[in-house]
Amino acid sequence: MKSNTETLARPKRRRQRPKSWPITFSPFARSLARMHSLHAPKRRSQNPNPTRPVMKPQSSQSSHHHLDGVVREDFYKPEHSESSGEDSDGVVQADFSFFDPKPDDFHGVKTLLQNYLYNEEWDLSDFVELILEQTTVGTVVKIEDDEDEGIFALVTALNFYRYREHRCIVTLKDFLLHKAHQEKGVVDKLRLLLVEQERDVALLVSQRMVNLPPQLLPPLYDALFDEVLWATEDEPTEELRNSFKFKHYIILSKVYVLKKAAQNDSEERVIYLNLEDEILHKLSSLSFYFPLQSQQLAPHEASFMFL
Repeated sequence: MKSNTETLARPKRRRQRPKSWPITFSPFARSLARMHSLHAPKRRSQNPNPTRPVMKPQSSQSSHHHLDGVVREDFYKPEHSESSGEDSDGVVQADFSFFDPKPDDFHGVKTLLQNYLYNEEWDLSDFVELILEQTTVGTVVKIEDDEDEGIFALVTALNFYRYREHRCIVTLKDFLLHKAHQEKGVVDKLRLLLVEQERDVALLVSQRMVNLPPQLLPPLYDALFDEVLWATEDEPTEELRNSFKFKHYIILSKVYVLKKAAQNDSEERVIYLNLEDEILHKLSSLSFYFPLQSQQLAPHEASFMFL
């Protein structure tokens, strides 16, 4: 397995826009839509466009978004569950909602992040608690009216300096710096970000179920950057407001690299497990790859992470 590191520079906000997000994520939604339209399987349905999520009107008392999405039936049902006897094409309708993280989400978030550092020994529980305690910035995705069923996605941004004394952040920084030694010219730049400039750097944690409808991703990222923007204005102290003034984001993800099939192949083929990772990779200003140890990979595959 391999790893790649990249940093995303946060574009300047435009004050005239009440809901502002980084300009780099404007093409994100368009690229995501194009990529999904090319690869999404065509399914028959009574709904003329069943895979398109619908933004529902949001009441003044609601604190989360509602989106419809079509997912595979085995996405959240046991693999060997008994059939109800009705005909099914393997697709069910699900109504997803965005929620602020809360303590009751501990086990769901921990399960989602179980392989975040893969086989590295670290304090995952401490990491989950950091995410849940930061309620002003961060979102979890669940099925509406079934909050206890499980968490399907998580996105948040954690300031490296603010949480520098937590064991999980110390371990994560050491992990990244150690892996970066395998790439010339990268480790010094990464150390600059993680040590000297850590006040301005956030760990962008984005984990989701593989089959989550990709239409949820643009509003999920939009919500994150809206919250970051609002936190720079609404947090109760100047120290907290400054802790969300990020200049760089560090992202950790996993992909597969197919080995060259022939000597005339110009490059290895990279397969991104998450559709959005390819876009984030292209937007990054710095990246590196490092191998991961896994017994589940086929001989012709390699896995890596990128930042």
